[in-house]
Amino acid sequence: MSLGSSSSRNHYGEFNQKIDYVFKVVLIGDSAVGKSQLLARFSRNEFSIDSKATIGVEFQTRTITIDHKIIKAQIWDTAGQERYRAVTSAYYRGAVGAMLVYDITKRQSFDHMARWLEELRGHTDRNIVIMLIGNKSDLGTLRAVPTDDAKEFAQRENLFFMETSALEATNVESAFLTVLTDIYRITSKKSLVANDGSESTGNSSLLKGTEIAVPGQEPSSGTNSMCCGST
Repeated sequence: MSLGSSSSRNHYGEFNQKIDYVFKVVLIGDSAVGKSQLLARFSRNEFSIDSKATIGVEFQTRTITIDHKIIKAQIWDTAGQERYRAVTSAYYRGAVGAMLVYDITKRQSFDHMARWLEELRGHTDRNIVIMLIGNKSDLGTLRAVPTDDAKEFAQRENLFFMETSALEATNVESAFLTVLTDIYRITSKKSLVANDGSESTGNSSLLKGTEIAVPGQEPSSGTNSMCCGST
């Protein structure tokens, strides 16, 4: 598996190579659990100590290669505060993967996972690939959520699970690539079945990556934003 990054100044994978799939993955969870930092670490390998709360919605892209197929991962991030729930429908639309993020030092953020998961499943295809992420693993001495609690929840809900540290870049790459690889596996399998005529093309298209149309924005690369007032 080879990796490449895509930004407004570096269009690797946009012009030099044909994009085979675009997979939309959403980050969800309470505010201040580190969703934006996970996004920055995966898409740009950056971490900002002075990160501010995300206002509205933003997404970034990164291009990877799986089985000789060029895949553009479009990772969406939104604020966890209740007052931004107005963006929900547009935010989830077309998502084929999700990162359900909590802070291992904040028990409440983990307790809210069931509600976030219910909302996610209410807005997405039943085959969406979901990863439960316990972020801030570098703060182990302040742990408020036992790893076994999260493992039990993930097993019960049929989710992938990893603990990550955006600060130390621990498991961030692995978490995203696990989700993207599984999306590709499901998509490829559905495509093969559809080509055999055993499944309608309407159903098989549900997990095929598509460009996301955002009013006034060009979703092909880089950091993009959609203000919550535009939905």
